[in-house]
Amino acid sequence: MRRRKLGNLKLKNRLKVVCAVVTVSFIITQIFTAFQLISMPRSTTHSTKTSEISERASIGEFGETMIKLVPEDLAFTLFLPSEEAIRRDLRLKRNDSDSYAVLTRVLGFSSVPRWISSDNLERGKQISYDSISGLSLCVSKDLDGNLVVNGVVSEEVDLRFGEIIVHVMDGVVMDAEFEQSVRHDDDDFD
Repeated sequence: MRRRKLGNLKLKNRLKVVCAVVTVSFIITQIFTAFQLISMPRSTTHSTKTSEISERASIGEFGETMIKLVPEDLAFTLFLPSEEAIRRDLRLKRNDSDSYAVLTRVLGFSSVPRWISSDNLERGKQISYDSISGLSLCVSKDLDGNLVVNGVVSEEVDLRFGEIIVHVMDGVVMDAEFEQSVRHDDDDFD
């Protein structure tokens, strides 16, 4: 009987030793990982991207805000409304309290998680893509070489910001329900 108890004690001690070794190994791994993260140079891609964006006058402040919301290390195409189109169609001002919410909603309508270059589109041929929000975007190239997305014509095409391709549009790509919600009362009389 005594022999059986000794066998159980040895097994329990072995189990304790294995648990202790695994715990210590985990802690050491976490410490080394933390030191490696601390010693890594900080990425400058965000500041480079911001300075690149600022150099483009056609993008404007609202465009800068929208581009910063898109993951810079993934392939995206953004059909970005021009600054004038945002002010005209959405009637946003920089200090509006709801401008961030409106811009994020527009971003969902106007961004596609893939690259769409104007060079890859044929004139007169329409291709359909789904935006992040699920809005179907009909993209084509007109006879003048401009991109047309759901009836909105481009001003500038194929601007690159990291992995993002930006096409500046002379209007806002949005669904009909959202368009109704941003429409002002005086629009009915135009």
